[in-house]
Amino acid sequence: MVILLQRKAPTEAGWDRRRPADLESAGGVAYMFGIVGIPVTEIAVAAQTLGIRYVGMRNEQAACYAASAIGYLTGRPGVCLVVSGPGLIHALGGMANANMNCWPLIVIGGSSERSQEMMGAFQEFPQVEACRLYTKFSARPSSIETIPSIIEKAVRSSIYGRPGPCYVDIPADFVNFQVNVNSVKYVECCMPPPVSMAETSAVYMAASVIRKAKRPLLIIGKGAAYAGAEEALRKLVEKCKLPFLPTPMGKGVIPDNHPYCVNAARSRALQFADVIVLFGARLNWILHFGLPPRYQADVKFIQVDICAEELGNNVKPAVTLLGDTNAVTKQLLEQFDKTPWQYPPESSWWQTLREKMESNEAASKELASRKSLPMNYYTVFYHVQEQLPRDCFVVSEGANTMDIGRTVIQNYLPRHRLDAGTFGTMGVGLGFAIAAAVVAKDRNPGQRVICVEGDSAFGFSGMEVETICRYNLPIVLLVVNNNGIYQGFDADSWKEMLKFGDATTVVPPVCLLPNAHYEQVMTAFGGKGYFVQTPEELQKSLKQSLAETTKPSLLNIMIEPQATRKAQDFHWLTRSNM
Repeated sequence: MVILLQRKAPTEAGWDRRRPADLESAGGVAYMFGIVGIPVTEIAVAAQTLGIRYVGMRNEQAACYAASAIGYLTGRPGVCLVVSGPGLIHALGGMANANMNCWPLIVIGGSSERSQEMMGAFQEFPQVEACRLYTKFSARPSSIETIPSIIEKAVRSSIYGRPGPCYVDIPADFVNFQVNVNSVKYVECCMPPPVSMAETSAVYMAASVIRKAKRPLLIIGKGAAYAGAEEALRKLVEKCKLPFLPTPMGKGVIPDNHPYCVNAARSRALQFADVIVLFGARLNWILHFGLPPRYQADVKFIQVDICAEELGNNVKPAVTLLGDTNAVTKQLLEQFDKTPWQYPPESSWWQTLREKMESNEAASKELASRKSLPMNYYTVFYHVQEQLPRDCFVVSEGANTMDIGRTVIQNYLPRHRLDAGTFGTMGVGLGFAIAAAVVAKDRNPGQRVICVEGDSAFGFSGMEVETICRYNLPIVLLVVNNNGIYQGFDADSWKEMLKFGDATTVVPPVCLLPNAHYEQVMTAFGGKGYFVQTPEELQKSLKQSLAETTKPSLLNIMIEPQATRKAQDFHWLTRSNM
């Protein structure tokens, strides 16, 4: 079969404007994840022959999550390779997640033979049609000769404009069909995505609105991280002395320990700011739709986004800046270079934010310092934070595990935090961690991936531990185990409940098996496993895991089943009746 995945990079300088350009495949596809079977096994072999790294996974959904994370981390799409019918259906979750997160992704699915269509062929399914709901582009090549042009369009569509997933369908009879090589129309790798800039008048207006602000706030989203806007944004923040707030995956674009980061006063900053500049962040549920009571009714929003359709969603903006986030940030910098301006650091707004940050940090430290056992979330995360390497990737999912961890665990580098994202998808953790680990092994050998999982979230893709061990990936898994979904019960309470009937009728739906030994999943495949119950055991096992360079590790960390987060000014998820 002919397979072309855009391996040759163009020679133009600055092809990868956001990432190091030393990857052998900087201009093309470098990674493929999937599960082989009829009819795609030969495609995986052909990809390896071309030098593409193939990572065999245990579930197509996790494989698709991994491939999509590659797109976010590298700016070029990863590939998810799946078999026909059920295999493709399993991957739809990953495609939907990539679509919501705006991450480039290519899914290649095998399908039944063309001559057997509508006959009840093996795993026959309308795959091209099914994928259209989740993709920017979904197609089946009309012949083997057209495969290169279809692949080129899929890669181009995935990274041009608002990034997203694309699907290419490969009928089974194409896989081993032979054609004259001269009849195949090879297509060169697509050019780099065009960089668009905002209208000069809009940039001038935005700078004017910022200068007049009494309580300004910058919000840095994962769109800014994807655009590689870290250098320009840091210059803007420091030149104008503006407070900023990162979204969950915007963490690290500017380091979390930067003096102008107000993450510890998130609710206060959102509620009382009078001018908010959104850099690659959307006014969706994560930012409470931009509506009262989370925000002032008269707050002025300045939106910076690559997608015109996103501008004005939920709230009418004061200024819209349509363009690449990095390029637009540089345009704003030029305005403040021409006419320098700084927001006064002694202002009452800064004083309000600093006071709230201090009180919130004190409350978190008080919870972390409690000596009672089992531990609470804050105790766990403060001990973890003390030992994490500054350059590590942090992957996180779960309910309280992800939300509390986001406030305690620091990120210092852009594109080094991956979590449930815009779609709030559980089960992404191990796939994301595997993607980050293979990128780390290529770009920065020795760099670690820390995957922080709730016990419920770990269950979605726990068998990918075998994948981690098979490829000996530099991942430390932390399973924060409260015996349940949101909250659980201890072993004694579990036994008491079972006295009154069968578990299906008396055990609350949020409960999971108490004291489950998830660490044994890791040891079953040759990694290191630790059952952790005290702060001392946590410190020791994490230190050993980070020092271990030859085996992945899993720490099963037992916490108080009823543990929760400190009281919030506003619930993280805005309820529809509010």
